[in-house]
Amino acid sequence: MITVQNKTFKKYISQEEIQQIIADLAERINKDYEDKEDVLFLVVLNGAFMFAADLFKRINGLPLISFVKLSSYTNTSSSGNVKQLIGLNEDLTDKNIIIVEDIVDSGITMGDLLKLLKHKNPESIEICTLMFKPNNFRGSYNIKYVGKEITDEFIIGYGFDLNGIGRNLPDIYQLQE
Repeated sequence: MITVQNKTFKKYISQEEIQQIIADLAERINKDYEDKEDVLFLVVLNGAFMFAADLFKRINGLPLISFVKLSSYTNTSSSGNVKQLIGLNEDLTDKNIIIVEDIVDSGITMGDLLKLLKHKNPESIEICTLMFKPNNFRGSYNIKYVGKEITDEFIIGYGFDLNGIGRNLPDIYQLQE
């Protein structure tokens, strides 16, 4: 158990399990993209930076990587208001895009990002998320690479945070009410 900003969290997913999830995702991506060129991993900051680093080290070939920063969270819940904080500068024409996200919750942020990317003429767009909250999901798009489906409770650690705190924890912790 740990306490962050007067909230109690218990260990939910160990760093060993996280690494196994990432290995499994990388294996699927490597298989699906073994004959593809112009692959670009588009990482959604801030939360996905640890996941992206560990995933990218396991990817075969010579893909590109770039970063975009979007946000829809306030404290422990999604605000529903997406703000693009850092724009996309790459030419995506004919690229095979793999969006790397830490978590897909309501799906609002991802839906807005997909709309933005489709207008940039990529060859393909797929989503790779470490965590997915299916009970909260309101999107109408497919998530091809899901590391783990989780319950609705708020999580911190391994890139996930509470108001910027807890990203450095090697395990994932779940909020206890």
